[in-house]
Amino acid sequence: MKLIVTCEHGGNDIPKPFKKYFKDSVSVLNSHRGYDLGALDIFKSLGPLADYALYSETSRLLIELNRSLHHPKLFSEFTKDIPKQEKVSIIQSHYLVYRNQVENTIKNWIDNGEAVMHLSMHSFTPILNKVERQCDVGLLYDSKKQSEKIFATNFKVELKAQNPNLNIRFNYPYLGKADGFTTYLRKQFPLNYLGIEVEVNQKYAQHNQMHFEIKEVIILALKNTLTT
Repeated sequence: MKLIVTCEHGGNDIPKPFKKYFKDSVSVLNSHRGYDLGALDIFKSLGPLADYALYSETSRLLIELNRSLHHPKLFSEFTKDIPKQEKVSIIQSHYLVYRNQVENTIKNWIDNGEAVMHLSMHSFTPILNKVERQCDVGLLYDSKKQSEKIFATNFKVELKAQNPNLNIRFNYPYLGKADGFTTYLRKQFPLNYLGIEVEVNQKYAQHNQMHFEIKEVIILALKNTLTT
């Protein structure tokens, strides 16, 4: 089985041609709305295990790489009203370049008879709308897809084996079947593709770095899961 690891929200960069739409928005770009704090750090730690890895450091507030083109929040409040020609440019130069690289890699593997395991690395803010989220690591998958359910279950077992005190939850804080990159890819590749979003609580992150212990737990648990 081939392993591909991606990180759609690794940074909060805004390309120079579009900075004019983000004046006085530094605080938003530096918040959980601008990027997934610490996700890129975990992604890089998992890189040596992957057959292919790809990440983006462009802010999700320019365009949301983890949403379909038809999604109403593909563009944020900063870019939803910009000229259509500039939206097309962003889609062509950022969105499609990223997503096509991943999709084409998976297609080539599957066409060559390989099965594909895709881990999409994310993180989530520990408090949203004044409500504390009771979770350390979330594993998002399609509950109707038995192969994904088995992988997620085995991954949880291995995570708990590394640290029994971690609160590991399935399809939390989001549903794995909601609109997202893995959901899209499942439709493109109904056979031989498994897509899991891994959501890590940002309480373990500081200065875009994840605490060493949580990274070690995820790395070791993934190694063990891939060999079972």
